[in-house]
Amino acid sequence: MATMTEPGAAPWDGGWLRAARRLDSPNFGPRPAGACIDLLVVHSISLPPGRYGGEEVQQLFTNQLDWDAHPYFAQIRGLEVSAHFYIRRDGKLWQFVSADDRAWHAGVSQWRGRANCNDHSVGVELEGLEGERFEDAQYETLAQLARALSARYPIAHIAGHEHIAPGRKYDPGPGFDWARLARQLAGTAIAFPAAP
Repeated sequence: MATMTEPGAAPWDGGWLRAARRLDSPNFGPRPAGACIDLLVVHSISLPPGRYGGEEVQQLFTNQLDWDAHPYFAQIRGLEVSAHFYIRRDGKLWQFVSADDRAWHAGVSQWRGRANCNDHSVGVELEGLEGERFEDAQYETLAQLARALSARYPIAHIAGHEHIAPGRKYDPGPGFDWARLARQLAGTAIAFPAAP
């Protein structure tokens, strides 16, 4: 994905990024009054784990997943979750929830002394498996997305699910190159997690 917007086009339609393919999820709610949307949370997902290129993630986020289609799905049967954005292995960008609203991606979480990260964050899922490497196109799209978000919202921090829910979640995992993303976002005011 070369650019997030066409020259002269408004990048956002409310909380919807025009460059993303929109697929509305029913799994969202309003943010608390006065919420400051200043955190970007990076996740990884593949369904079933390690299988790429299907429509199962989109189906999960829209409550359309056939729970009987794969044995793994029995473990997540009935789960109602969403993320704001999803970046495929080829860099294609999907959006499920307006960034103005609260998606259901973080669960029990806290960052920099604030709990309930869903209240004040934007969640981005990368198609991948925790511990494995991610694709160049995904880093490019993620960096462009972070810049687009920080132009609209006061994004001051970026963290992985593993940072906001340590011991409970491990994604995106050691295969994610935080230093690379930091280089791509050089010149922004976005703070990164401390190196381990």
